[in-house]
Amino acid sequence: MKLYLSEEDVLACLTMPKAIELLDVAFRQLADGTAINHPRRRVILPTGSVLHYMAAATPDYFGLKAYSANPKTGAHFEVLLYRSGDAMPLATIAANHLGQIRTGAATGLATKYLSRADASVAGIVGSGFQAETQLEAISNVRKLREVRVWSRKPEKRAEFAKSCAAKFGLNVRAVETTRECVEDVDIVVTMTSSKDPVLAGDWISPGTHINAAGSNWAARRELPTDLILDRGALVAVDSVEVGKIESGDLLIPVQERSGISFPAVELADIIAGKQPGRIDSSQITIFKSNGLALEDMAVAGYVYGEALQRGIGQRH
Repeated sequence: MKLYLSEEDVLACLTMPKAIELLDVAFRQLADGTAINHPRRRVILPTGSVLHYMAAATPDYFGLKAYSANPKTGAHFEVLLYRSGDAMPLATIAANHLGQIRTGAATGLATKYLSRADASVAGIVGSGFQAETQLEAISNVRKLREVRVWSRKPEKRAEFAKSCAAKFGLNVRAVETTRECVEDVDIVVTMTSSKDPVLAGDWISPGTHINAAGSNWAARRELPTDLILDRGALVAVDSVEVGKIESGDLLIPVQERSGISFPAVELADIIAGKQPGRIDSSQITIFKSNGLALEDMAVAGYVYGEALQRGIGQRH
């Protein structure tokens, strides 16, 4: 008998610290070959509607996440979860908040492994639905004494600062410019829908860690070419295979410069010790996050197990 788990069920079962822990395990499994990830695919309709679907497997669970999107009606997410051992269907899980939490957790995980251990000032570019869990995640892995936020609408960034300060007990303030948000900070998060760079490379100080998490389209980017190619940055992606399909932040610089190979390594290999991470306190590090189905399966399997133990969800 399958479970149906609602958005409320997911929120009852999944915390950010647990999600970061689960993704740490999942990325190690990706590095040793015991987990499998298939890239996102899209069906794009003349109406503006898009169907996105992506699949992955861990030793315990496998399945897919599918979501529909339209500019007029927003996005609608579901995970179909199966047991790896016998392919039995286990659950259908509403995955809007699940995706929000796991996207933040991926940023938190990258920040844990790539930022300086003493990083304490963060700048968040963007104040939409996904930005809150980005901040929650980095505050779980680094002790933040100051957080700056910038987005295009002053009222939205002010409300975001007020809400997150209260929710997470952090010193969060809205600032007037993107430059003020990212200059002389230790950790930068970009979570925007921009198709063009949202910051300039020379605004970024040596030693900064950047999480670029807003785009997963080949023709869109948040970071400029010089930051990717000319600053000696270590660039990590959640998947090189996926990155070569949809990381505009990396694909556009490669297109602009002849003879440049794809400029990134896998975060999983850094976590597993197969690739070096940050080499010194002055190195710029970048995590280009596209979002993997593996992340969804890792947290969905945990949510399913918690729901069974707690007796929540609808059986059908």
